[in-house]
Amino acid sequence: SDEGEDLPHIVVMSDSDGNGVKGNAGEFGEYASSGASGGLRKPRGKRKRRARAHDDGHVKVILALIMGAGGAFLLALLLLMSRLETDEASNGLLNSNVGGVAGVDDAIAAEEGGGGLRPDASQGERQRAREGRIVSQLHSMRRAYGEKAKKIERMFNLPEDHPFDRLMNEGVKELGQIERAAGGKGDMPKRHDLGKEFRADLEAAKEKEAKARKDHRAKKEAPPDSADRPPHLYPKFPPMPPHTMAVDLFGESIITDTLSHDKPTIAGVIAILQRFLNNLHAMLKARRDAKTPDEVIEAYFGLVNEYLEPLEHAYRDRSVFPIREDGSIFMSLGAYRDHLLGETLRQAFKNAASPDKLFIGAVVQNCFGIDVQCRTGVEVKGKDKQGRPVTEISDRPPDHNGIEEFCGDPGYVQYCDSGQVRVLYVNETESNGPTTARYFASKLWGGETYFMQSDAHLRFAPEWDRLYIEEVKAAKSYPKAILSSYPPGFNEGDPPYQGGSTGTRLCTCTFSDSDVEHKILRINTGNSCHGPDGAPTQIAYIAAGFFFARGEFLVDVPFDPFLPWCFMGEEIALSLRAWTHGWDIYAPRKNLIAHQYRPGRMGLPKFWENTGRVFGRPGPGFNTKLQTITIQRIKYMVGYTESTQEELQKHDWNVVLTDFEHYGPGDVRSMKEFLEHTSIDVENYRCGHIGWCNDCSLP
Repeated sequence: SDEGEDLPHIVVMSDSDGNGVKGNAGEFGEYASSGASGGLRKPRGKRKRRARAHDDGHVKVILALIMGAGGAFLLALLLLMSRLETDEASNGLLNSNVGGVAGVDDAIAAEEGGGGLRPDASQGERQRAREGRIVSQLHSMRRAYGEKAKKIERMFNLPEDHPFDRLMNEGVKELGQIERAAGGKGDMPKRHDLGKEFRADLEAAKEKEAKARKDHRAKKEAPPDSADRPPHLYPKFPPMPPHTMAVDLFGESIITDTLSHDKPTIAGVIAILQRFLNNLHAMLKARRDAKTPDEVIEAYFGLVNEYLEPLEHAYRDRSVFPIREDGSIFMSLGAYRDHLLGETLRQAFKNAASPDKLFIGAVVQNCFGIDVQCRTGVEVKGKDKQGRPVTEISDRPPDHNGIEEFCGDPGYVQYCDSGQVRVLYVNETESNGPTTARYFASKLWGGETYFMQSDAHLRFAPEWDRLYIEEVKAAKSYPKAILSSYPPGFNEGDPPYQGGSTGTRLCTCTFSDSDVEHKILRINTGNSCHGPDGAPTQIAYIAAGFFFARGEFLVDVPFDPFLPWCFMGEEIALSLRAWTHGWDIYAPRKNLIAHQYRPGRMGLPKFWENTGRVFGRPGPGFNTKLQTITIQRIKYMVGYTESTQEELQKHDWNVVLTDFEHYGPGDVRSMKEFLEHTSIDVENYRCGHIGWCNDCSLP
């Protein structure tokens, strides 16, 4: 086994060829304790022995019993043997099968025929001869039994304190006492429950073995240097199989330590998130037929307050984990039924300059086929007579698991085994949009130097990690600098991505005129320009699909758990919150990742379709109603006149402002300054031209 030193187990198999030992020519077997195969392996030195025939019937039968017995009955048989000899020697019981007193009488008769005993010997002489023969047989049996015990100990390399070793020695000791008693030199051994003692020894050995394995595993996983592998990264939570529960592996204390004892661990955080998801699942089932979206929102916010806010409160305004200054990167991936997740991970590690410093936090939102029939997205099947697309949603098998794909790849499994891939699995039925997924993913951060958020369908340029670190350090505002852009696109089947094209600059915005987006601000690209050589220049906005910053970003701008079912608005919210907390946003001068943009015609599943199925109302309609409420939290933050506290009260939507003070604008710069900085006129729904952004003039 690779989990520690094996404590030997003995498997003594039943007799099949009459020689007292099961197997061809009496072959022994040694159990491979806790090994991967869990089977038998041949003993060291290819020892094969037949039970030798002994003139002494007692020895032959006893050895046959020992070797022919199943391991579970060994003690009982040894007990039977010692008691049998005691009874025969002391009570004169006849038992021809084991050469008892009848066998002794036959031997005495043979001696008479051979001249060893006078035919006219008296009864006393015959009795003394009988006793002598019994003593001789007991002596031979004890010697042979002791030799066999030592042979077994050598063959199986038994430690001196192994229960089997102690049992064999006890048997030899008892036979010696019987021999001495039969010769008139002592008393018969007292009866005691060897079976009970042996079972107790076996249990103690099992506990000792389990502890040895546990200690070995802990030692194997423990960091050789606490500075290199901080204790909060242990115990490692395995990325596979899906839906492994952290509490089942590590106990409830993993949550208590994280929340109450200031001993946070990644495993503890995952346990907290899993507990929330379990209760969310129950809530959604209970409110499947909810009459209004308000009822669902209030129930959801109640769960956040009960199960997530304790974690938020415990580490508010401070880092959950100490930030390591080792150049490590944490990549946050929210993957919704994404068939490219596995390839994205392969590309990230393959092209990293320091793959040993790359850590993944993946939120895998898949349809696992649990309690539901998996469905496709809206697929275009053709066109009707008027040339309009004909669409269809159909049944499909459970989704492909990109984590299983990646961790099952021999070239990359080491990163899963080392704890560099942290995963939270979310059933599709509990998925409610990118804002929630990104919140979950941010909680898988473990103190890495840099935090990178991206989508789960990417390609990477060679040494992308080193180049992004160099780029962010080149920014004037570093360490409070953020790199962000809309990466260029790619198609499956394209040649390996090399990067190097000019990075896009997020310098414009518009107020959406879509009925379902409620005039939310949408950001976009501006002019392509070049600033001073040797340094990136500032831009106005953060793209949710890619940004790169130091880990302190998560302390200043923690992700908001109160934005379920919200698709639009996360980018303006991130931009506003980061800038008012004192962070400046920069465009990387060169693109180092590429993104697969996914138009509707690809027919990929969307989370709002799932929302409709969860609430028994197919289509995006019910999700739109839910988003109508939650998006008010963002509009209130930006300063929309229709989303003031008074207006929200009129709709009975004040619940959306729950804990807003912890997830709103910062106090380093004001909201008014941000709107002036970005030329946004909220009252008139107008975005102006941002000169400094479009001409690369702000370092």
